[in-house]
Amino acid sequence: MAEDSRIEQGMYLDLKDRMTYGAYLQLPLLLSAQQPLTAEHDELLFVIVHHVQELWLKLTAHELEAAISAIQRDELAEAFKSTARVTRIQEQLIQAWDVLSTMTPADYLKFRGALGAASGFQSYQYRLVEFRLGAKDAKMLLPHRHDAETHAMLDKALNARSIYDEALALLARRGFAIPAEAVERDFSVVRPFDERVRDIWAGIYRESERYFDLYQLAEELVDIEDWFQQWRFRHVKTVQRIIGGKPGTGGSSGISYLKTALDRSFFPELWDVRTVL
Repeated sequence: MAEDSRIEQGMYLDLKDRMTYGAYLQLPLLLSAQQPLTAEHDELLFVIVHHVQELWLKLTAHELEAAISAIQRDELAEAFKSTARVTRIQEQLIQAWDVLSTMTPADYLKFRGALGAASGFQSYQYRLVEFRLGAKDAKMLLPHRHDAETHAMLDKALNARSIYDEALALLARRGFAIPAEAVERDFSVVRPFDERVRDIWAGIYRESERYFDLYQLAEELVDIEDWFQQWRFRHVKTVQRIIGGKPGTGGSSGISYLKTALDRSFFPELWDVRTVL
């Protein structure tokens, strides 16, 4: 009872000039960022879901950067900590679509016109995540030409090694016969599928006990892509549910563009390994 009393007394201390929960999290700033442009009830839902997704994307990019750095240092245990966290974040990203899908087409049409040229296609954090996973496309920098700082950040990521590029460089350092053109190349473009790389991964899978950390690295990467594709699928179905086949805001083609992403792979050799084992 005495302990409970002390805890209660601590809860009601005068917090003037002390660090508080709200101050630490900058809640006035965070909660003032939701500024709907209309009086429509569901616009607040739309804004908050996208804010939440952007926060999770920020953490995803942060963890991918840490994983890439750890792989460069050959510290795979540290990399696995970050990749595991990324997959848990991706679960939350998928669930966000479930919340947004409670909005009906009629609800969305009430405020859609206020969005103007704004589109999720312009999310630079999403683009940063894609670049760090290896989905490189210089055209994706174009929507950010007006923002020099963001453009420079994305351009750096575009030309840097992705997490899969670093995995292949690690295999080369470990003595595997990774083709030179897979590790020394223009990293701003997508590397084509290479059977030689697939066969090296297949050998690692076949001797998984001998190469267990590399086998685990491969499976961590497959996990990330698996969850990412589930997120993409839920995105497609949510958009289809709300706007059907209409063009997206900001000039995108909408559902047809989103569907094309479902056919693209970050780590093609790791998926093809399943076929040849």
